[in-house]
Amino acid sequence: MVVAAVLLYERSAVQAGWWQTLLLLGGAWLLLAGFGLWGVCHYLDLRESEQRRRANERRLAALVSAIPDRIFVLDRQGRVLFANGREQASQERGGDLLLVDLLPGVSAESLRAAMQRIGSEGATAELEYSESADEGGIAHCHAVLSPLDASADADAGRLVMVVRDVTESKRVEERLRIAATAFETHLGVMITDASGDIVDVNTTFTQITGYEREEVLGRNPRLLNSGQQGLEFYQRMWEALTLNGRWQGEIWNRRKGGDLYPQWLTISAVRTPAGELTHYVATLHDLTERKAVEQELHHMVFFDPLTGLPNRRLLLDRLDGVLKDSYRSGKLAALVLLDLDHFQAVNDTLGHRCGDQLLVALAGRFATILRDTDTLSRLSGDEFAILLHDIHGDSDAAAIAVERVAAKLLESLKVPVTIAGQPLVVTASLGVSLFRQQEVSLEDALKQADLALMQAKRGGRNQVCFFDPQVQGRLKARAQLEIDLRQALGRGELAVAYQRQVDARGGTVGAEALLRWRHPQRGKVPPAEFIPIAEQTRLIVELGEWVLEMACRQLVAWAEVPTTAGWTVSVNVSPVQFRESRFVDQVQAVLTRTGAAPSRLKLEVTESLLIHDPDEVRARMIALKALGVRLSLDDFGTGYSSLAYLRRLPLDQIKIDQCFVRELLEDQASAAIVETIISLSASLKLEVIAEGVETAAQQHCLASRGCQFYQGFLYGRPEASIAL
Repeated sequence: MVVAAVLLYERSAVQAGWWQTLLLLGGAWLLLAGFGLWGVCHYLDLRESEQRRRANERRLAALVSAIPDRIFVLDRQGRVLFANGREQASQERGGDLLLVDLLPGVSAESLRAAMQRIGSEGATAELEYSESADEGGIAHCHAVLSPLDASADADAGRLVMVVRDVTESKRVEERLRIAATAFETHLGVMITDASGDIVDVNTTFTQITGYEREEVLGRNPRLLNSGQQGLEFYQRMWEALTLNGRWQGEIWNRRKGGDLYPQWLTISAVRTPAGELTHYVATLHDLTERKAVEQELHHMVFFDPLTGLPNRRLLLDRLDGVLKDSYRSGKLAALVLLDLDHFQAVNDTLGHRCGDQLLVALAGRFATILRDTDTLSRLSGDEFAILLHDIHGDSDAAAIAVERVAAKLLESLKVPVTIAGQPLVVTASLGVSLFRQQEVSLEDALKQADLALMQAKRGGRNQVCFFDPQVQGRLKARAQLEIDLRQALGRGELAVAYQRQVDARGGTVGAEALLRWRHPQRGKVPPAEFIPIAEQTRLIVELGEWVLEMACRQLVAWAEVPTTAGWTVSVNVSPVQFRESRFVDQVQAVLTRTGAAPSRLKLEVTESLLIHDPDEVRARMIALKALGVRLSLDDFGTGYSSLAYLRRLPLDQIKIDQCFVRELLEDQASAAIVETIISLSASLKLEVIAEGVETAAQQHCLASRGCQFYQGFLYGRPEASIAL
């Protein structure tokens, strides 16, 4: 450029003047300066552009490095051309690194398939894989593979792969899935915002309440209010929520249809980590079925399944409450035990089903007589109990009031109850105990009423008896007597006495063996007192066998003396003892053990034995007769007295009861009965003996009618031994 300017100058200098030359030189220098300035500016622009490019590259590199996702640039063979993050160092070390080398979790097959999808569809491809995490465990990754923008030929056919760690997302997704499943649980769930408006409910909520989700969104839970809980209830609820962030309890709510139902409600407050309240979550559990089950169980435990009346357990609970009320009020209460008379006969003749129908009918009849505050219960079988409270403060007035109620109960039984088309009329015995808490305990009240009931039964039934303390005293003495009787044999307090039996000429033919008890404190205890106790407690079985052995030993002793060798001994046999399955074997064993002659032993049985299972009684008598033992029917005429059956029994003797002998001379009916018994015995070819003969006139009257043998005080009292 400078050379050109010089040549031009030389040419101009020749052609023009010096000023022209100067002008040309100035222009040339100006042109030269312009080009220089342009070059400098262009250089500066290039330098600034490079700096900007490098700054952009640094920013881009920093941006790429800051991206948590891993980025790979690949060629179509899966070689890594670029990598960020932890794989960048491996890539910078050079070498043909394959993606499957850097990411062992990605299989070559899955990468190849993804590349093929991109090639055929021209879209992105996604794949998921798992790999070992740096901190241990498994990391889940999601990769997106897409074509790189091929604006330059060098990038043509290249792919970019972005890999994101989705482990936490997977966990969140799993928790959300679990939460969604838990949300649709068997419990109703209701979520409200901080102001209490409903924002969501689950399906169970709609099933419980009857409200659809759209019907309750944005509304306050007060729409479920039943009105059963007062303002104080809800105040306590919100106080607990504010203080503890949680409340739970039983509550009554109302369904959409208006039905009230019980539910167990739990409310929890939801707060941010900073403590800001955001929501309330409530779970609802419908208690309707559980309440029904509880009620059914309560009914099974405390009520009689047949009549629906309270049972013994509930009666005792209410009786305890009545005792406490009587203490506070000072008024008397009453416990009435009602037992139907001979109810077993209804079951035996008509069947238990008819018996149950009768009980149900009578329970309903009794309930109409009592006050709503009274308690009618069925204790067991045909026994009912009536609990009356707040009767009166005065004992006499209270007794009169209870007696009126008892009379109404008895009167109601006079109306027949039709069962299976048959009218039935039953009677009842009632025992009454009046009490106050300061006077009796729960157990005493029951015991007193039971004692009164026993007294009513003994008095002939179909009546009311009030508890008498004197009766209780006698029963306590009886209980002590039973205890002493169980020990009497071992202590040697028992003995056998013999009362003489004579013929028409007054000659002794034998004796009756009688059990006697000399108590160490009470002295002689009458047989009428302890024999019934022995029978009720089955002690009579043991005592009877002992008496039988003592009598047989006496027979052996008499047999050794010529003047007494022909005597017989009579031994009373209790029905309880006779019904023992091994009784015949016991008799045989005693005879064998003592060596007594069976023909000299006479067993006395009573008519009451014939009431139950007479065929078995007859069979056992025949077995005894086979042993050679003689049989006598005691107390004839006072009980069963079936003449048709009498002729079938293998008896040897009939004994006239002393009650007829005692009134023989004064009462024509007794005289007629005695004459009939003697005549009947003669026709059946049976011996007849009269007991309780105390005067010669009685003996003469009996002899005139044909009586053969006699026993009584006229001939001697019972003695330990009989003198000749």
